[in-house]
Order: sequence, then structure tokens, then C-alpha cells
Amino acid sequence: MALGLAGCGSTNWGFPYRATIQQGNWITSEQVAQLEIGMTRDQVRFILGTPTLQDIFHAERWDYPYYNQPGYGQDELRKFTVWFENDQLTRWTGDEQPNRQPFQRADSGKEAIQPTDAEHATPQQGQE
Repeated sequence: MALGLAGCGSTNWGFPYRATIQQGNWITSEQVAQLEIGMTRDQVRFILGTPTLQDIFHAERWDYPYYNQPGYGQDELRKFTVWFENDQLTRWTGDEQPNRQPFQRADSGKEAIQPTDAEHATPQQGQE
């Protein structure tokens, strides 16, 4: 009996149950490719969603962190930041984003990140 119960703890559905924790904004590479220098805050919000972090001391910067702590497996942290001047987008930077939505596959997202091609690299020229 003890051997049977020991086997239950070695899989993802084992005991004790550990819930997956997801926090932040899920951003895709397709969304990043839509960004253009000179966009208004409302246009950026429409594409990326409402930012998780809006610091009153850095009003010209929006941060879009994403954190996933699966019940079993490695934690994942992705960051993405956009900057504005006079309420217009001037640049953005951050980690590579996956090319899918979280519901499309059951992995954590890191495996879904594709190498950036010239088409996706073009909008990044606005970075400093």
C-alpha cells in the first residue's frame, strides 16, 4: 500500500496538489509586431491591454510583467516595457514573447517562442 501511495506523488496530479499561479499580462509576439512609434496611450492599451504596473513616479513608462509558477516545474518570468513622451509611444523593450495564446498549448510558453525574423525585428528599431 505504501508503495502505491508513493507512486501517486511522482506525477503532476500527485499529492499534495499544488495550484498553478499566473500573474500579469500575457503578451504575444504578434501584439509586439503591431506597435509603432508615435502611437497614443489608448492605441497601445488597445493592443497590449491595461498595464499591470503604472508607477506614479515614472508616469511615462508602462510595465507588463508576466509570472507563471506551475504547481510542478520551473517558474517563468517575462517582462515587457513601453515608454511614452508627450503621450506618444517612443520605444519598447523586453523579453521575447511567445507566438500563441496561453490556451493554445499546455506548456509554459517558453517552448513556443520562435526566433525573431526580419518582419518582427523592424518595429524594434524604435528602441534606444
